[in-house]
Amino acid sequence: MTTTGIVAEGVRRSFGQVHAVRDVTFQAPAGAVTGLVGPNGSGKTTLLLMLASLLAPDAGTIRIGGIDPVEDPAAARALLGWMPDSLGAWPSLTARETIAVTGRLSGLDRAASAARAAELLTTVGLDDLGDAPAKVLSRGQKQRLGLARALVHDPKVLLLDEPASGLDPQARVDLRILLRRLAAEGRTILISSHILSELEEVVDDAVFLLRGETVRADRIAEAATRARTWRIRLADRDATAAALPVAQALGLDVASIPVDRRDLLVAFVGDESAAQGLTALVQAGLPVAEFSASTGILEHTFLDLEGGAR
Repeated sequence: MTTTGIVAEGVRRSFGQVHAVRDVTFQAPAGAVTGLVGPNGSGKTTLLLMLASLLAPDAGTIRIGGIDPVEDPAAARALLGWMPDSLGAWPSLTARETIAVTGRLSGLDRAASAARAAELLTTVGLDDLGDAPAKVLSRGQKQRLGLARALVHDPKVLLLDEPASGLDPQARVDLRILLRRLAAEGRTILISSHILSELEEVVDDAVFLLRGETVRADRIAEAATRARTWRIRLADRDATAAALPVAQALGLDVASIPVDRRDLLVAFVGDESAAQGLTALVQAGLPVAEFSASTGILEHTFLDLEGGAR
């Protein structure tokens, strides 16, 4: 297996006058989960379709495990597990049959396909629905079936478009655990999601797209270091009563601290500054019941990038 699972350099793709992907360059290494983050219309799905060999780029190069998916799509697809945003299932087939047929289309024989279907139904938590028609599955259940289909031929590279969409909280936890296990086995995982809080807990790194271009590393670093809001709540009083002692402990003007229901909102520049703020609150004898960032680093960076110039 190559060290770098996915390499894209200068990739572009237009549809008439619409430049969906203008200039994308990034690497997603094997043994890691890489997030693909960007607002609607930033080119994420178009990029994933090109990586999956379903669209040819207008310019630039793509390598999947060292293979050019344009020149040798069959070899690239043998390495790839592709999970689109919505499952294009055969409605008359059961979940078990859907996985087994996908296995046969991927080159597995009948016995291997059946065995793999049974294994994957357990892996994605659909044991009880294995013999139910795909058309009766909920959105979240169809997402789990889509993941099973992507895994059927034991791919080395996974491309996942919104895999957590429609999943209940426990299913999201299960998905995170599964993705971390698959990465630990040496696979390359590229995952696009709008649920940034979920993405934050599973990815090792992230690629940010804005207006069809990958955002420069220095711009991302700059965004990540801007002040981030933290929620503060005291155990023995409501937010209004807590505002003055918190402001005094932190050396702030009480009027500068917004109240959001039970919490006070205070901005800190960096984790070190936040840690110093928490220390000051504790040393002032205040019973701190909650002290947490209101957004994760991914969401904070995303919002900064979307709101500012590149």
